[in-house]
Amino acid sequence: MDRSEVQELLGDWSAGNGPLYQQLTDRLRRAITNGDLVVGERLPSERALAEALAVSRATVVTAYEALRAERLVVSRQGSGTVVARSNLTDVARRAQDGRVQGGQAGIIFQRLLDGPGRVISLSCASEPGSPWIRDALEDLLREDLPTLLADNGYHPRGWEPLRMAVAAQYREQGLPTTPDQILITTGAHQAIGLVAQLYARKGTRVVAESPGWPGCLDVFRDRGAQVLGVSLDDEGICVVGTERAFTEHQPALLYVMPTYHNPTGLVMSSTRRRRLADLAARFDVPICEDNAFDGYASAKPPPPIASFAPKGAEVLTIGSLGKLVWGGLRIGWVRGPAGIIDRLARRKVLADLGGPLLEQALAARLMPSLSAIRAERSAELVERLEVLEQLLRDQLPEWSWRRPDGGGSLWVRLPGVDARVFAQVALRHGVEVVPGTAMCADSTRFADHIRLPFTFSKSELDSLVSRLAAAWTELRRHGPAEVVPERVIV
Repeated sequence: MDRSEVQELLGDWSAGNGPLYQQLTDRLRRAITNGDLVVGERLPSERALAEALAVSRATVVTAYEALRAERLVVSRQGSGTVVARSNLTDVARRAQDGRVQGGQAGIIFQRLLDGPGRVISLSCASEPGSPWIRDALEDLLREDLPTLLADNGYHPRGWEPLRMAVAAQYREQGLPTTPDQILITTGAHQAIGLVAQLYARKGTRVVAESPGWPGCLDVFRDRGAQVLGVSLDDEGICVVGTERAFTEHQPALLYVMPTYHNPTGLVMSSTRRRRLADLAARFDVPICEDNAFDGYASAKPPPPIASFAPKGAEVLTIGSLGKLVWGGLRIGWVRGPAGIIDRLARRKVLADLGGPLLEQALAARLMPSLSAIRAERSAELVERLEVLEQLLRDQLPEWSWRRPDGGGSLWVRLPGVDARVFAQVALRHGVEVVPGTAMCADSTRFADHIRLPFTFSKSELDSLVSRLAAAWTELRRHGPAEVVPERVIV
């Protein structure tokens, strides 16, 4: 198992109480008995695992000795330490557990499955629901409920009043749009999944920004596609690198986040959007632009890339109410050519026959108020951003970042430190960090970066930075070390 697989498998193993060797033993035991580690699988060497988890070699030695005493693992000369038994007879079950081969988002998705736990998790930059929801919901129940209940409830393309409202939003941005160009989805994530079904399959290539958000990139990997990363500059994805990728690899799709890019917070310039649209049209590469990451905004962003696309170009634009209004509303959409929307709608109806009608009706009532909601949310996030930046300057002056154009996170550089190692130390101080390598298409760059959301409350930000500062001090002063008792009784 390589480093990333081990870290994903063990998760927040060191966030509990007790000696580290005991916590590591417990988590490895659970992985074996659950079948996550199968019979015959070779574990990393003691030294390699110690480096990956930022602990002393003695910690790993003691954990392995305890597992050997329980006959869960055996050590053989020349073969290392291998799993000896588990409670599963079907060794193929591990391949069916939903993990994406070569994926990077395991930590993020596992946190959603497990819940917040006792750690402060940096894997999700989300906030509670907007207060605007309450008034809209009361109006819906009072005025619209009888009509809605008389409906059969099945709208695979999305409830027409909501599609009309979304289309109107794009027209206000200068992008002519009709309702038949809109498909309502269960959040932006389903929208990306439907796009991946249409364009990605085993052997195809998808070009994307690097860094990018692994939760999105893994959707394409899950279809068997190879994700090719292109670097960013201050205006967005590099045109030269994109053209080279188009020329050399003939990709099936270009996936970008032009407005409030995650994790950097960049907004792609109008000039870059136009050049990218022209380039994609010249090479006949469809574009999927994901503009779902709404939040703090330093200025009004340019119109979507689709506004700059030449006639006949294939551009799909994804939006959502998840970040701006509430993730629990689960309302997203795709805007694109009517023929492509038809094809996506056929995949949508196979998935769920259409989204919940009440949620769509609520979203339709909220759409006219999005500008006001955005202004309020942005003002709140500006305050939190300023609090976080001051805390970092006071307690972690060595760290550096560029103030984002928008979104909800800082892209922070940790000088001279592998963020994967820091993440392991931070866990022991109660913070779950997602290293920058998890956001890189080839898992080799940005090893000294982390994404740091400022969507927490001010008191949570204070606690968060204090924990990060304690972890930073421990790592820089003492390194990965722990005193282990000479003899462990199992």
